[in-house]
Amino acid sequence: MDPMRYRLLRLTVALLVWLLLRPQVDGRENIPRQGPVILASNHLSFFDSVLIPIVSPRQVTFLAKEEYFTGRGIKGALSRWFFTTMGHISVKRDDPRAGQRSLDDALTVLSEGGAFGIYPEGTRSRDGKLHDGKTGVAWLALAGRAPVIPVAVVDTQKVQPVGARFPRVMARVLHKARVQVHFGPAIDPNRQLTAGSSPAKARRDLTDDVMDAIGAMSGQERA
Repeated sequence: MDPMRYRLLRLTVALLVWLLLRPQVDGRENIPRQGPVILASNHLSFFDSVLIPIVSPRQVTFLAKEEYFTGRGIKGALSRWFFTTMGHISVKRDDPRAGQRSLDDALTVLSEGGAFGIYPEGTRSRDGKLHDGKTGVAWLALAGRAPVIPVAVVDTQKVQPVGARFPRVMARVLHKARVQVHFGPAIDPNRQLTAGSSPAKARRDLTDDVMDAIGAMSGQERA
């Protein structure tokens, strides 16, 4: 990844996002400026993976499905350029080992002192509720000895609903929706390591702590 291209792309997208959507953001001071960190967010829209890296004070790497990197024609080339420049990682979803490969890729990002973004629910919420988190986020935090920053996005589904190919900027005006991003205080995985729990229970407890923090900020009904 070319750092200069990343900075130019991020600046361009950020200007558009702030001009058109005026997102409300708080808690950025909770994100450490260096060292490995996991940003764990609820997931309401494809737009989340654009918005979170733009409003975060540091670069955030997300996983992205392989199709975004392999499309054909002008659209495919633009998609490949965007996701590559943003530093996101391609994942082949029909690979039976995709889950473990994704965690290994994420662990590599953390081992290099990077910030990794993850959606513990595993997929976008289609009913607007906050679903149970999968324990991959806890496995990653415990293996990478990385703090977890709970993140809550609000109303991004009104900008780009599930199934919409592009953001609907006018939706913010029509629904009077101002998208929000809340970064919560860091959750230290070390407390689970020292609690004497079994590995499985430590992962479950840490995941539940993360989801509880996200739910408190997002205000979503729990599924």
